[in-house]
Amino acid sequence: MNPWRALRTAAFWPMLWKEFVQMRRDRLTLAMMTMIPAGQLMLFGYAIQTDVRHVPLVVLDESRSAESRLLAEALENTDVFRRVGEADDAAEVRQLIEGGAATAALIVPPDYHRRIARGLPAEAQLIVDAADPQASGAALSASQLAAQARGAAITVARLRGPPVPPPVDLRVRPWYNPSQRSAIFIVPGVIGIILTLTMTIITSSAIVRERERGTLEQLIVTPIGRTSLMLGKLVPFVVVGYVQMTVVLLLGRLVFDIPIRGALPTLYLLTFPFIVASLGVGLLVSTVARSQAQAMQLSFFFMLPNILLSGYLFPRVAMPEPAQWIGAILPLTFFLKVIRGVLLKGLGFAVLWPELLVLCGFAAGLVVVSVRRFSKTIE
Repeated sequence: MNPWRALRTAAFWPMLWKEFVQMRRDRLTLAMMTMIPAGQLMLFGYAIQTDVRHVPLVVLDESRSAESRLLAEALENTDVFRRVGEADDAAEVRQLIEGGAATAALIVPPDYHRRIARGLPAEAQLIVDAADPQASGAALSASQLAAQARGAAITVARLRGPPVPPPVDLRVRPWYNPSQRSAIFIVPGVIGIILTLTMTIITSSAIVRERERGTLEQLIVTPIGRTSLMLGKLVPFVVVGYVQMTVVLLLGRLVFDIPIRGALPTLYLLTFPFIVASLGVGLLVSTVARSQAQAMQLSFFFMLPNILLSGYLFPRVAMPEPAQWIGAILPLTFFLKVIRGVLLKGLGFAVLWPELLVLCGFAAGLVVVSVRRFSKTIE
């Protein structure tokens, strides 16, 4: 039938009215239709900032002079760096960077001020955690600008004299990703994205599908307990998650030459609470959604802040504080620190135990809340 002729038929308008009435009754879908575009607009327009600011900087000042303090201040004045503390030795610098407390470290040698006083070039070193190419690139550019600005100030202060080499030579040494390849930063995060997507969408859709078909009620009336029923449904997805993780690790190593500096058993063990937390989110979605379409929509609505606010693509230090607060309640934010710490930095339990505790808390809380809500929905 011609579409324009169908618009003129008497049967079309009642059908159209019925769809609007049904849409009005389905308040969850109607709310998601309006909230998801608004959320996307706020996230893309407000939270995502490509200009990196406030990179955590630690200073190891072995010179202890006015000149060394002025160099540190020149770095802070670029607005790219934010001093978070002082270090007593090189071992503490490494500990702070590996633990995530700092992303960059300024090391000023003992003879820095003496060489400047004698009119000789003075060297300093800036160590940058280059696992995140975007943040490290901004840090490298800002450090060069700060060195040039400080060198120009020293040259002006000398007023007259024979030409001399640049008074400040700030040598940058990137760690963990010296070539600043984006793949080294992105590929480990893909594991977290895939696990979140798979565990959330597949789990929620599978349970809702069984409820729609009536097979879930048939399982409930069997002698199997509800706890055994839920474990039987969730454990296979844990295996699926580990299989997906293994595939990505193999491809990342073979295709993208991703380094694996840490112990794989440690990584697999630390991944378990994240998988359980993601399954808890999927189970929670299944208790809210009444259809597979709603389960998919809610799962994608959960995925959006995970991709944008967890640090997967954009540095969290470049986001406004409200966006960082939202990212702090996402399990993926902490898992990214774990997987990048193990693969790129070779970290272990001694450094990553805070993230492990947070992920275990997420896993326990989400599973308990989800199982209780699930028990109420099937009664």
